[in-house]
Amino acid sequence: MRPCNDNIQHALELAEKMIALADQGDADREDVGCGILYGMLRDSAYKLMKLAEEEKKAHIHKGWWVDECHPS
Repeated sequence: MRPCNDNIQHALELAEKMIALADQGDADREDVGCGILYGMLRDSAYKLMKLAEEEKKAHIHKGWWVDECHPS
C-alpha cells in the first residue's frame, strides 16, 4: 500500500478506536463533565472518519488506492 493510503487507513482505524473509547467512556462515566468529553471525542471521530473516507474515495477515483485483496 502506498504510504499516503496507509496513513488514510490509519486515520480511519484511529477514528474507530475513538468511537469505541467514547462509547465505553459514556457507559462508565459518573458525571456530566465526562459526558461532554466523550461527546466531543465521538463528534471529532465522526468528523475525522468523514474526511478520511472522502480522501480515500478521491484516491480510489485517481487509481491510487489498490485493494490488497482485489488488485486492479
